[in-house]
Amino acid sequence: MELVSHYLLSFVHTAGWLSPLLFISFHLVRPLLFLPVIFLCISGGILFGAIAGTVYSIIGITLSSIVFYLVLRWMPKTSQRFIQLKHKIVGQHVHVSVPQITLLRLIPFIHFHLLSLCLFENALSFKEYTRTSLLTSIPFAMIYTTMGQWLSTISPLYILMIILAMIPLLYVIRRKEYSIKWEEFFRFST
Repeated sequence: MELVSHYLLSFVHTAGWLSPLLFISFHLVRPLLFLPVIFLCISGGILFGAIAGTVYSIIGITLSSIVFYLVLRWMPKTSQRFIQLKHKIVGQHVHVSVPQITLLRLIPFIHFHLLSLCLFENALSFKEYTRTSLLTSIPFAMIYTTMGQWLSTISPLYILMIILAMIPLLYVIRRKEYSIKWEEFFRFST
């Protein structure tokens, strides 16, 4: 694994302008590979540093959102299916504002294109959609790319210690209720 990371870092440093272009294009194929956006942003921080990785991630995320917008415009039946799925998940009468979308994008488990669909429904034009998509992706890219640069500077021993410290925390914050079926609770002997 360490050999692969050294190979990737040496490729990034020797490829010149090709490596940022590949990284940005990787953002475009990311939905087809079922990779989370956070993974790419953290990778951008590790490979390019906080500032350059943030710029490349913002460009890639915005281009990915534009492709999503174009797919929704070119395929109206698919667009309607996505909107119906969104209504089932979020609710039909729930209106999500742009600041709310900006904050929701920071949560790792909320699907990125579900929030892009909310932007699609709110936008009146392509220009407005692109602008709001760009604005909502800036804090997301900054935070997770900076986290990636931070992760690249700490030693694997500290990462292991952080993970081991989180295991008891996961046990403490677990759900502490049990569900028992009615029939099991009131066992009738026949």
